[in-house]
Amino acid sequence: MWGSWRRHLFLRRTGGVEVTRGLIGHVLKVAELRNVEIQVMPLVQEQHAGLQGPIRLLETTATKWSAYNEGQEMGQLISDPKVVSVLQARHAWMRSQALTMQDSVSLLQRMREDL
Repeated sequence: MWGSWRRHLFLRRTGGVEVTRGLIGHVLKVAELRNVEIQVMPLVQEQHAGLQGPIRLLETTATKWSAYNEGQEMGQLISDPKVVSVLQARHAWMRSQALTMQDSVSLLQRMREDL
């Protein structure tokens, strides 16, 4: 889940209007894939589970779960089941607080049109 910081990237227009329009277009194209679901956190959501940063959950083919956190100068692979379980719960909470897939796609389309 990386939507909260990515949406700010769209709003900041990093790289200019054309780059931002292309980035939103790319995300919309990826959203058409059947194995991808895009959800955007509303900006007016004052409190949400993603405020502490993005959550990356990884599942192996053997159904073993891990998590990965990344900062500017380091990354950390988390395999402790208790910590992974907490992150899975936060991820589920964040998904319940975010816009639906349909509403997220609609918002991104409007954002692209407004550029």
